[in-house]
Amino acid sequence: MAKTETIRRPGASAKRASSSASGARPHPARKAGSAKTGAAKTGAAKTGTAKTETPYHHGALREALLQAAERILERDGLAGLTLRAVAREAGVSHAAPTHHFGDLTGLISELAAIGFRRFNAAMVAARNSEAHPLMRGMANAKAYVAYAREHPGMYSLMFRTERLDYSRPSLHEAASASFQGLASSARFARPEQLTQDALEALSLDHAAVIARNWSLVHGFTMLMLDGRLKDILHRLPEGTTPEQLLEAVLKSTVQKPPEC
Repeated sequence: MAKTETIRRPGASAKRASSSASGARPHPARKAGSAKTGAAKTGAAKTGTAKTETPYHHGALREALLQAAERILERDGLAGLTLRAVAREAGVSHAAPTHHFGDLTGLISELAAIGFRRFNAAMVAARNSEAHPLMRGMANAKAYVAYAREHPGMYSLMFRTERLDYSRPSLHEAASASFQGLASSARFARPEQLTQDALEALSLDHAAVIARNWSLVHGFTMLMLDGRLKDILHRLPEGTTPEQLLEAVLKSTVQKPPEC
């Protein structure tokens, strides 16, 4: 046994000496494993901290996804708006948008509902700032165009009917309220007559006024967003704005409203 020990001890010493000479540390596998574990813990700690700082960590993930979707829409257009892109923008898993909205149609429909609510609120505020019916109608049209100019991506989405699901209550209600706002600018009835029930059964004359006003303001808006008004504006006195052109258009189309 003593002889065996004598053989082993020099070998062990040789190995230690060799390791020492080469600069290697004992038990490299164990050390590497510990380093990886430590790095993983550090990463987890960092991830946990980041999640704590995000608003959706406190129960607002749905709102965070919609905000991310709106940023993408205004930055990259509808073509860049996908569920994966929204998840990346919000910094969450790819499954999160599906969990909250089902599919892309569900997501953009809820996003459009937000757009319609803001759109309608802007028109209501504009109408309420004027007392005369004619001025109320003009203020409504100006607010319509101003919203589209400030939020071109959202405006374009709101009128992409083939991409939206109007059976979703939020979108149906928001779009209906917006239409009611458009109808109120037609000046064919007193405000108290513009209930949703009354708008369900329009006379041809009343419908014609709404369609005419809507066609005018929507057509002007699309020409503006597509840059097609530049050809007209550069022929006008320098400094003429699209807003001034719109006001002139509105004044040129003022007609006596049909009798109720």
